[in-house]
Amino acid sequence: MQATRIHPETGAVLTRGERPVVVRWAGEEKTVMLPGWYPSDDGDGLHSMVDLAVTDAVLRELKAKVAAEVTAVRKALKLSQRKAGELLGGGARAFQKYEKGEVAPALSMWHLLKLLKANPAQLALLVKPKPRQAASARRHAA
Repeated sequence: MQATRIHPETGAVLTRGERPVVVRWAGEEKTVMLPGWYPSDDGDGLHSMVDLAVTDAVLRELKAKVAAEVTAVRKALKLSQRKAGELLGGGARAFQKYEKGEVAPALSMWHLLKLLKANPAQLALLVKPKPRQAASARRHAA
């Protein structure tokens, strides 16, 4: 293996090493040491597919963690995936995609789920009464 390489864009001399890199998914993050070819300053490095396997593994881990948490909160709230998407936002298939790790929930959705996990009773604020219930409530209020 070569002891050094030349950066194709900057011309900087690169040596083999590791640097900390933060991997983020849906408000969660983890710092890993990423192997690669790096300049002596803090400039950009070069990475092979083997090097990037480190960040790929962490990304899969974070996706699985977020997906499991979304599923756990939804089930604790006794909501179907479709109902969760309708009540909390994102649409009918949003929770299916979150729970498969296909799509990251928006940060606002992630925060809402954390709040509902801590205080599930707050879900009642988001549930709209059915028309029949609303009419009954108006009659009793009068």
